[in-house]
Amino acid sequence: MPVGADKIWAEDSGGNGPVLLLMHEGVGDARMWDPVWQALTDVYRAIRYDVRGFRRSQPATEDYTLLDDALTVLSHFAVDAAHLVGCSMGGATAIQMALARPDQVKSIVLLCPGIPGYPYPELDPEVAARFEAAAAARDADGLIRLGLQEWGRSGDDPLVAKLMLAGFRAWENQRRFMQEGEPVLERLGELRVPIILMVGDADSPALIASNEVAAARIPGCELIRVPGVDHYPTVRVPELVTETILRHCTG
Repeated sequence: MPVGADKIWAEDSGGNGPVLLLMHEGVGDARMWDPVWQALTDVYRAIRYDVRGFRRSQPATEDYTLLDDALTVLSHFAVDAAHLVGCSMGGATAIQMALARPDQVKSIVLLCPGIPGYPYPELDPEVAARFEAAAAARDADGLIRLGLQEWGRSGDDPLVAKLMLAGFRAWENQRRFMQEGEPVLERLGELRVPIILMVGDADSPALIASNEVAAARIPGCELIRVPGVDHYPTVRVPELVTETILRHCTG
């Protein structure tokens, strides 16, 4: 489907159920929803897509924002309003959409979301240099090892490895063309849709801290802490993710 001058891959399950828009993380792609896809599409009309430059979507050739592209996806499929499920990068987009277009958002499930405007520490320069070296050498195994240390502390998994590589391969194009969206930290108190936030205790300490701050600021937010889970909740605890969505995203 077209987004601006580019095209992205998107999938619509169809059906007459409530519409669920699934937005993937930055260290992955839309395959992160595979472990929960069947259970969700039994109930919902689910829509997922790969962000520009990620796996099945074309690399960006122009500046873009994640929010504008997400809104274009809804418009393409003629969806006026949807329940949102966003993981990490996709969680940030979900929050931005709820603030910019509250009439188009029915509810949100946030999975270890990024919080634009939160003062995250920079990646350790030594670690960043190792990532750059592995990427330059096209060392997939090295990239996965580094990725597991940063985002996959729950352990190696074939799907996690594939997701990491897809994310790493998209980063250069993303750094060049993706424009930062609105910093939302100071506006979280304005959110008025029902929101659940889930974060694992094996995720990065800074991400966990940002999620705890966000949950405290979002009115009525339910915070779920998940033992032993890292930055890949749909892979690690698909049943819990599915149950949470089914319980929360109704009507």
